[in-house]
Amino acid sequence: MRITKHGIREIALSAVVTGGLAALALLFAPGAWKALTALPLLLQTWVVSFFRDPARRVPGGEGLLVSPADGAIAEISEVVEETYLGCEAVKVGIFMSIFNVHVNRAPVSGRVEHIKYTRGKFLDARDPASSTQNENNVVGVKMNARDGKVLVKQISGVIARRIICDCRVGETLERGGRIGMIKFGSRVEVFVPKSMGLKILVGVGDRVKAGSSVLGEFP
Repeated sequence: MRITKHGIREIALSAVVTGGLAALALLFAPGAWKALTALPLLLQTWVVSFFRDPARRVPGGEGLLVSPADGAIAEISEVVEETYLGCEAVKVGIFMSIFNVHVNRAPVSGRVEHIKYTRGKFLDARDPASSTQNENNVVGVKMNARDGKVLVKQISGVIARRIICDCRVGETLERGGRIGMIKFGSRVEVFVPKSMGLKILVGVGDRVKAGSSVLGEFP
């Protein structure tokens, strides 16, 4: 199982804690050693699982918008996006639980034109208000295949306190390529100009996977 480089510190720290607790249990309560170390071992297993970074089969073909995150579709709406697009846009929000893969991927191929990090609150990522009030990072991409732009927004949550962006302005992204991650539960949104006529192929509640699930299709 591939593990993202962004989880090495957390995995090492949890291993030290787990090993220390196991040693203390063996030293002071040898009769209950297994029972006392079960919970720390489960925590260590979850931490390793959280930072998994599996390979994804990115769908081929033109005109596809793939999911930037694993999770469940929490919102599909029309908004005015002024940060980068400057127009009416279709927004698809994805809620990532603490059990999802948290590596984020590019929804389209293109050139990064805009990145902006904004401090904010840490509301529950399932709350629509988190979209505008929470700490976030936005990545604006100029598409290669057509005259269009797409915005990806990484949003913190109650538990998530660190947003990682692996791309830079001027960098060229491939659809489905890794662009960063959010640690420990969060929300990711993708915005597409309404004028591009995107046909949404998912509904609220649908489960999606980053880089492989198709959210919509351009005409």
